[in-house]
Amino acid sequence: MSAYADLAALPLKAAQTAALPEAMRLGKASLWQMPMDAATTRKAAVLMLFGALDNVPAASQKPLASADLDVLLIERAATLNDHPGQVAFPGGSVDLDDAGVEAAALREAEEETGLDPLGVEVLGVLPEVPLPVSNFQVTPVVGWWTRQTPVDVVDYGESAQVFRVPVRDLLDPENRCMAVMRRGGQTYRGPAFVVAGTVVWGFTAGILNYVFEELGWAVPWDAAREIPAPI
Repeated sequence: MSAYADLAALPLKAAQTAALPEAMRLGKASLWQMPMDAATTRKAAVLMLFGALDNVPAASQKPLASADLDVLLIERAATLNDHPGQVAFPGGSVDLDDAGVEAAALREAEEETGLDPLGVEVLGVLPEVPLPVSNFQVTPVVGWWTRQTPVDVVDYGESAQVFRVPVRDLLDPENRCMAVMRRGGQTYRGPAFVVAGTVVWGFTAGILNYVFEELGWAVPWDAAREIPAPI
């Protein structure tokens, strides 16, 4: 499958260029240019899990990607201290008991969605990315869903919903815009996706945007179209 081959090559490409953190700082003031406290920075990992969509067709009819290719996302619970209500990849803090960031990402994904980690092929990791809003250094772990298992909310104190989004819908220019956040007298902008009745923005949208660009999947979209960040 060509999507699988492209994704398998992505971590190596990112490791060779170490471009991800820098790419997310380019252009106008972005969400990743906010200050961080190095003394209290925490390690985290997220699982960017791609697979073949089961029974939810893409809304977009544009041939921008395989019609059945999707990515797993969650909506964080509105009661959480960090990033409440935001759409995100499954993930969380790296614990001392974790055997590295890959293990942490798989553990968190299982705890949040109920997926079976044994059904996930880890393709590699992307460079660590700063997340200043919550003072995390986050490692995205790229995976392929080789043996899919049902997923759903495990703990409503952690997640409001678990869902799979067709990549074709994320790539559709009609679903793309810039999210704008104003904080501390500064205005921050970052790519966003409006799909499945939700807005994907912030860290998650930045990673998706970078990956689509690196894979050569992205198509031109109107970066002048702006919406307020849903915070």
